[in-house]
Amino acid sequence: MNHDTYENAYLSDILATSRNVAVVGASTGDHRPSHWICGFLLGKGYHVFPVNPNHAGEMLLGQRVYAALSDIPDPIDLVDVFRRSEHLDTVVDQVLALTVQPKAIWGQLGVRHDAAAARAEAVGIRMVMNRSLVSEYPLVYEITHQPHGGGKLPARAA
Repeated sequence: MNHDTYENAYLSDILATSRNVAVVGASTGDHRPSHWICGFLLGKGYHVFPVNPNHAGEMLLGQRVYAALSDIPDPIDLVDVFRRSEHLDTVVDQVLALTVQPKAIWGQLGVRHDAAAARAEAVGIRMVMNRSLVSEYPLVYEITHQPHGGGKLPARAA
């Protein structure tokens, strides 16, 4: 797959069908984007599983932080990656080792590793790289909030 551009339907399907999201590289510091995304996802009704071995056992926005993806007790739909590109290969290794694999892996802005993506895609895991999940979320809103009657107001009764 070409990871330079993505169809809106591809991105919206991943976001709309995922419920359990692991955030790899989640920070307990509220000044970090990975912390913000956890709050954003929680606010949108997702179940969030922060992953950071340096903060394992701590709480992040009321969610327990896990040391590794394999420590998460529930099946994950989406792995959101806040690690440098050179670490994406290791994250894919961890995903491939899971008994139940997620539907997708999402590399945040600046996170891209084409060889790692090819390995995940070879087993049917969708990949998104170098994209801000928050910036793409309006696609979900568009498909879940279609205007009624083509956006026209109903006719008034006489």
